[in-house]
Amino acid sequence: MLNQFSRTQMLLGQEAMQSLAKSRVAIFGIGGVGGNTAEALVRSGIGAVDLIDNDKISITNINRQIFATMKTIGEYKVDAAEARLLEINPDVKVTKHKKFYMPDTQNEFDFTKYDYIVDAIDTVTGKITLAKNAQKYGVAIISSMGAGNKLDPTKFEVADIYDTSVCPLARTMRRELKKCGIKKLKVVYSKEPALTPIGDTAISCNDKSEYSFDTANDSVQRRQVPGSNAFVPPTVGLIIAGEVIKDIAIRR
Repeated sequence: MLNQFSRTQMLLGQEAMQSLAKSRVAIFGIGGVGGNTAEALVRSGIGAVDLIDNDKISITNINRQIFATMKTIGEYKVDAAEARLLEINPDVKVTKHKKFYMPDTQNEFDFTKYDYIVDAIDTVTGKITLAKNAQKYGVAIISSMGAGNKLDPTKFEVADIYDTSVCPLARTMRRELKKCGIKKLKVVYSKEPALTPIGDTAISCNDKSEYSFDTANDSVQRRQVPGSNAFVPPTVGLIIAGEVIKDIAIRR
């Protein structure tokens, strides 16, 4: 019988689609990367998703975040995401967590329930804690490295964190993960050198009410809000979604 996943089933087969339908994926960070990952996963037939983010949609999110529109400004990102995802698949189970993931909130999540973890958050401390919990509970994880201040979506690639180069965030992650004894982590990263944002006070996004990144506990101090666009963060999100689908449906 035809359904919204028929075209996907033509490529993956019925057994794979059943595996996807039974899987639960936690997406930490529902911004330009994580939002596109969440939608692609639900469009691919993932049966349950956890959406973790405590941010609200602002006007500056509209240029790159799939759930951000003029209509959804002011809504929690997880609420806007849930509404759209249920329109795609009314049967998907959406669990919302209106909180940021950091070391002091990690115990509020039951990692034993997840089949896969998507790290699309912005703080190094949060990323490291996610990687540690993924290893502790034996859950597959993929992590997004820096996507800000970049213009070439074709430069992104999938690699182990210890095989990365150029990306400053990946360099910091390698150092911190080594300290924790974590020997591998699948990431999406780019070797494209980051551009320097144009310093125009008329379009400054340094007001935290206009900026979704939580930098208070980050070990890497950002001096300026990064520029972004409509094609780099979504590309990273779609690459991540593809890896999750392949790992669940094909490689298992």
